[in-house]
Amino acid sequence: MAEPIRIGNDRLSAAIDPLGAELSHLWDADGRELMTDADPAFWTGRAPILFPIVGRANGDVLRIDGADYSMPKHGFARRSLFEVVTAEEARAVFALVDSDATRAAYPFAFRLEVTFRIEGATLLTEVAIENRGCGAMPAQFGFHPAFAWPLPYGRDRAAHRILFEADEPGDLRAITPEGFIAPEDRPTPLDGRVLRLRDALFDDDALVWDPVRSQRLRYGAPDGPQLDIAFPATPRLGIWTKPGARFVCVEPWHGIADPAGYAGDFRDKPGVFEIAPGDAKRVSMSVTLVP
Repeated sequence: MAEPIRIGNDRLSAAIDPLGAELSHLWDADGRELMTDADPAFWTGRAPILFPIVGRANGDVLRIDGADYSMPKHGFARRSLFEVVTAEEARAVFALVDSDATRAAYPFAFRLEVTFRIEGATLLTEVAIENRGCGAMPAQFGFHPAFAWPLPYGRDRAAHRILFEADEPGDLRAITPEGFIAPEDRPTPLDGRVLRLRDALFDDDALVWDPVRSQRLRYGAPDGPQLDIAFPATPRLGIWTKPGARFVCVEPWHGIADPAGYAGDFRDKPGVFEIAPGDAKRVSMSVTLVP
């Protein structure tokens, strides 16, 4: 097992596991944990990288150009060992390149590079998905970080809420028990721009904004330290936990699970982008601890 890579400064520090290039810890200046406790009674994930799909494919199969490929939920990157390209005091870079194993599930030549950088009280994560093949490469990508709920500042769990940057009119996507996008929507639980967190919100899986207008959220109790979470140019957002768990996931997505019953080509699925040969798609998110 590869050792986690630690980065940080006098205001924030982090540990990243080369398995999945997964952010496993985020600590404030006093060493208080801002991420999930990963209690196995609920979910052992911490912040998996979702690539080359987000959510589930129907039958766990991708249909690409007339061939079928087995693909697990959220893709294979989260279970893949990344190369540690750079490990500096406040910056680390990880890379995953296609192999025989990845091409058996996803027949494309790619390089997935994930950079973690701490500046002041901000952790910035930057991703570059490079197409090294000769044809257009379809893909999806998502972040899935799980933050402590409650945050470690003595405020009650019930006091925590998420404040959206913009108005988010309209209903949300609903998810079937099997994990697919349902044909019907679900009513929004927002009170203005505020999502008041409570377990019952997640009885039927994640809350899914498709599209999301906001590119920034504020999470925490309003009278205590909070997290400012930014995700520029991201079209969709999921918020999820398991009732009773001590985390809440804020998940900016460039993709979405299959609609229930979808049987078309992966290239034509809602939420798929294509990268031209020799080009790269770049996505990012940042987390800032606000006093």
